[in-house]
Amino acid sequence: MQPLQPLPPAPASAEGPKGILWAFVPFLTFGFGTPFSFLYAALRRGSRNLGVTAAGYGIALVGCLAMTSSDEVVPVAFGTMLTMMLWVAGTAHAFAVRSSVFPQEIPRNRINQHAIEVAKYRRTLREEARALAAEDPALAHELRIGRPDAPRTYDDGGLVDVNHAPGEIIAALPGMDAELAERVVRLRDTQGPFVSAEELAVNADLPPDIVPQLSEYSIFLP
Repeated sequence: MQPLQPLPPAPASAEGPKGILWAFVPFLTFGFGTPFSFLYAALRRGSRNLGVTAAGYGIALVGCLAMTSSDEVVPVAFGTMLTMMLWVAGTAHAFAVRSSVFPQEIPRNRINQHAIEVAKYRRTLREEARALAAEDPALAHELRIGRPDAPRTYDDGGLVDVNHAPGEIIAALPGMDAELAERVVRLRDTQGPFVSAEELAVNADLPPDIVPQLSEYSIFLP
């Protein structure tokens, strides 16, 4: 039996960093562009919080300009210090929120490819679980293969043990419903366990078109 490969990692964005120039606006404008850059971010993301932030920076900037325009030394010095603080704080703040203002997007084809890889991985899990059950049924029962209703740590890829799972779990199989599941459970209790999806379909008079999918996700432990 070949060792199982790890779960395929989620796709990462192929795009480079976005919004670098936007984040540098407060720095390049010595803080005077901070209100405008955050106003742009608020409009881009439709964010009320960013809009309030832009207004706050705007009020602070107006206050700094008013103090530095004074004829007195103390207000000018205080206004200059606040302007420097606004410059540094605005730059740091812009870089801190850059990733939320310009989130990186994963191309749709990469998302689809990842979904395919995960589906293939889950299929491999089912194959591994079936092989283990065929080799050691007692261990399969101990691992609760096919029993998503029971506490367990073993991942069987989504198998359902038709011979032991409750009706509501069987009803969730592809093509099944509550009525068909009730019929399966009733036959299971009166005639004994099934050995395959084909036998199950014949004995329970299931629609023949659901047999392929039923075979993919069902297992029949003794």
